Amino acid sequence: MKPEDLLLLVGREMPFGKYQGRLISDLPGHYLAWFARSGFPPGEIGRLLALMHEIDHNGLRALLEPLRRR
Repeated sequence: MKPEDLLLLVGREMPFGKYQGRLISDLPGHYLAWFARSGFPPGEIGRLLALMHEIDHNGLRALLEPLRRR
């Protein structure tokens, strides 16, 4: 993980699927868990979804709040 990835989570929108257009940091936990079970897509989006899953799974979503205010 790179520190810039945290900024991408609060600034990048989901490019496809049921939650298309929603910020990655705002995706519901059950959707992230589904990706974890089914497999994350390749590339940057998959890396960001995996990171957000780890953050959500460990109850650390509050860490992203200061980044939202930037």
